[in-house]
Order: sequence, then C-alpha cells, then structure tokens
Amino acid sequence: MSQYRYHTPVAGLPPQSELSTGRAVLTPAYALIPGTTMRDITASLLPFWTGMRAWVLARPMSGFAETFSHLLVELAPGGGSDRPEIAPEAQSVLFVVGGAVTLHLGETAHRLEAGGYAYIAAGEPWRIAQEGEGPATFHWLRKRYEAVEGLDRPESFTATDAGTEPVAMPGTDGRWATTRFVDPGDLRHDMHVNIVTLSPGATIPFAETHVMEHGLFVLQGRGVYQLNRDWVEVEAGDYMWLRAFCPQSCHASGTEPFRYLLYKDVNRHMPLGPATPR
Repeated sequence: MSQYRYHTPVAGLPPQSELSTGRAVLTPAYALIPGTTMRDITASLLPFWTGMRAWVLARPMSGFAETFSHLLVELAPGGGSDRPEIAPEAQSVLFVVGGAVTLHLGETAHRLEAGGYAYIAAGEPWRIAQEGEGPATFHWLRKRYEAVEGLDRPESFTATDAGTEPVAMPGTDGRWATTRFVDPGDLRHDMHVNIVTLSPGATIPFAETHVMEHGLFVLQGRGVYQLNRDWVEVEAGDYMWLRAFCPQSCHASGTEPFRYLLYKDVNRHMPLGPATPR
C-alpha cells in the first residue's frame, strides 16, 4: 500500500462554539489559505457544470496571482461538464485527489483516480464526468498559453503520481525529491505543475528567491514554511501563494512525508515594461 495520501476538503461549517481566529493571511508577498477555510459557504459554482462546486484558491488580480488560477473542484455523483473551459487560450492541469473521473480528450476517454494527472493543451476540446459512488475531487490549474514563434504547442497527455518516478534533489539521498510530469527541457511548456516530497526532517536548506510565481497545495503531512520573513506551520489542506522573488524555504515536520502540489511559470522571456493584463 502506498505511503502517499491526498487531502480532500471537509467542507460543512464549524460549530458556533468554535473560535473564529485562524491562520489565514494575505500580504503583498504571499498568501496562506488554511484548509479550514474551505467550507460550504466559500465554494463557487461555474456555468455549464452540473453537480459541481469549487474553491477558488488563486486567480489573477492586483496584489495576488498574476499568471494562473487554481481551483479545487468537487463533483457530486453524476456531476461533470461537456463544456468545462470557455477560454480557448487557457491550458489546464487536472490532478485528482479523491474518487474518480472520466476525462474525454477529443474522442479518447481516460479514467483518472486519486493520483491521476492530466495536461490539457490550449484549445483542446475536453469533457469530464464523475465516476463511481462517492464524490470526485480534483485540482484544476489554468494558465493562458504563451505561444512562441518556431515552437510547436505541447500535446495533451495523462499520467499518474504512482507511475512517475520522483527525481531526487542533488546531495539529499532522496529525502527531497520532485515528481515532474513534464521534461524541464521541453521549452514548449510555459508552466510546470509538479509534486514535491520531503521526508520527515528533510529541509530546503536555503531561501529560494526567484522569478517564478508559485501556488502550493499541501497534499499530505506537515511542515514549517518560510514565506518572505515569516515562518508558518502548514499542514495537509493548506494553500500558499508566493509572488515572484518571495524568499522561501521549508522544513518537513511530523511523522509522514510532506508533499505539495507546486505550480510555477517557466520558459518564457520576461516582459519589458509594465505587466500587461492577462
């Protein structure tokens, strides 16, 4: 049996006796959205979906995410969509964390269970439906594809967490590893959505400070994460947004692997001048 597990939202509402204080914070450099904030009344609905609700964890806006949106979607039995994406310029990554779905890419059907991954190219027609008895839950990350003259567009594909070999970071004896679903050298891709795994006690031993924007959802375990000048405790279900150049590092605590789904924008020239609306 795999040692890996995937967090799904508890939803519902806390009792009236519960304290209203929490760990949520929004700063110019980062945001922390604890899993306890993903309740029934904070979920959203979208056009052309049935039996669906979603927690919007990141979206392009002033002072927050600039390059992507991140939704955590829950499908009730029989739920899904024949028209899930209304923006032809949007590419997507789906990562299933609970239940099962059938994803139709063109005329081909793919069954994705917990740990299933799909990259959907911009302009690719797709459909999705919940499968089985219980609800299905998946992450849906979207980014406007930045085409480059002379580079072909990447194709859609599916994969699994279990079937993708993690790559150990140098000098860590495998205690810090990254599951990469896209070859980092494939310049057709302008975003990566990976899974980072740190064994208990492992650490990112320096303050990473770089141009890539990040969205991190903790899938499993606990850790202490540096966000700019602050060190915060995080656990499965928590979400972090880090703007470009926000210093970051972490230490895996607890007794099980600390794993998070990681978004970053990559492989494109920097705009010269003020950022343009995306």
